[in-house]
Amino acid sequence: MIGITIAAAITLLVIVGVLFVNFSPEFGGKSSPEKMESFKKTGHFEEGIFVNLIETNLDMSFGKMVSTMQQMIKGSPNKRPTFDIPVQHVDSMTLVQNTKTELIWFGHSAFLLQMEGMNILIDPMFGDVPAPHPFLGQSRYGKSLPISIEKLPQIDAIIISHDHYDHLDYGSIQKLKGKTKMFYVPLGVGAHFESWGIDKSAIVELDWWGDVSLNNLKFTFAPSRHFSGRGLTDRNTTLWGSWIITSEKENIYFSGDGGYGPHFKEIGEKYGPFDLAMLECGQYNDNWSEIHMKPEESAQAGKDVNAKKIMPIHWGAFTLSLHTWTDPVERIIKKANELNVEVITPIIGEPIFIGKDAPDYHQQWWIPKAK
Repeated sequence: MIGITIAAAITLLVIVGVLFVNFSPEFGGKSSPEKMESFKKTGHFEEGIFVNLIETNLDMSFGKMVSTMQQMIKGSPNKRPTFDIPVQHVDSMTLVQNTKTELIWFGHSAFLLQMEGMNILIDPMFGDVPAPHPFLGQSRYGKSLPISIEKLPQIDAIIISHDHYDHLDYGSIQKLKGKTKMFYVPLGVGAHFESWGIDKSAIVELDWWGDVSLNNLKFTFAPSRHFSGRGLTDRNTTLWGSWIITSEKENIYFSGDGGYGPHFKEIGEKYGPFDLAMLECGQYNDNWSEIHMKPEESAQAGKDVNAKKIMPIHWGAFTLSLHTWTDPVERIIKKANELNVEVITPIIGEPIFIGKDAPDYHQQWWIPKAK
């Protein structure tokens, strides 16, 4: 009877899992066969999947799996904050009245950008857990966001770097779609938005080096060295990348996710210099170093793209790797100082201005204040 009970329980779990993967809206949609066929024209879509500009191994060897398991078992005493991290809350009226270029960081890689009188959301993951179900991940560090989705102003555009859960959140998009005019996404990612009830006319898909203009702003989608996928069978069926946002006066770079590579110098040569580069700096490990930069590489990437200032992102909100939660910011500051690159470390929710008169944003907010 015990054996039968265990077998029945396992069978039930498998059935629930299959139903969840196939019918839960969080997993998004799939591009049509005709659209998949058109991806071949890009030059980086082979045998049904997108590929990186340079060889990138996504498969973990047996040795790496053992190493990762050992690190997980050993654990780290500082993988999450042991105190309430500071979050500066934003008055919705100040956003409506603002006329300057301003960024608001929500932690990890999510931003509100106000530029040329427009409101742009970058990778707006505002949910509590970066996973298709709350049981499948750990919650956000902060107890609250700088401002709720409901209090955000009308959004002119949302731009997405790739379709991983910590960058593209179904629940957030459901709350945002009624107040957002346009969605600029990588090739293939539009299928997710269509499946979530967003009209095709509001979705623009871009290939690497493609661009689109919105009033006085230009958005250019550039390469990164990463991968994509939301389910068990859709790895690399959508594209990933980084974003360049340009006005007549300012130039901003957002790296998205990815490992270090020669694409940073190419981006710098083609589109630099940048007033600010927001660079992935967190969730790295020796066992997946090709798809996530280490902090020292993030600092070098800032120099490669010719950024006047850099800001470490992809940290400060979630634990998705095995390093301590403060390791990214501590290491990137050390390396950037060696390279003579200025790093800014604003508090989550703090207004970030760019230009020569901007504050220095050098507060070490990740260090708890003595009581």
